[in-house]
Amino acid sequence: QVQPVESGGGLVQAGGSLRLSCAASGGTFSNIIVGWFRQAPGKEREFLAHITWNGGNTRYADSVKGRFIIFRDSTKNTVYLQMNSLKPEDTAVYSCAASHTIPKIPTQTAYEYWGQGTQVTVSS
Repeated sequence: QVQPVESGGGLVQAGGSLRLSCAASGGTFSNIIVGWFRQAPGKEREFLAHITWNGGNTRYADSVKGRFIIFRDSTKNTVYLQMNSLKPEDTAVYSCAASHTIPKIPTQTAYEYWGQGTQVTVSS
């Protein structure tokens, strides 16, 4: 059973960049779809992007398309979320999740394994 583990959160100024990492603990991401979500205070968890480990196919939410990039490093068994041009409204807890199947609709219920989350705060 694969357990995602996030790292890389922190405080950044608006306009800056941050890279989050999601490593597989207790297994590998082989044949797994790895996604990133975020949840801001008082808001629902929001899908951001996912990547298929075997083919590297990606999908993005419109809200982050062009600013965020999801990619993987198979040698490190890690998925990354590169976040650029950050805005104060990007402030949230960012979580990595994994699924054995490609979700037709990437809601949180479609993902089976979740990390603990990492806080990202963007100051104005």
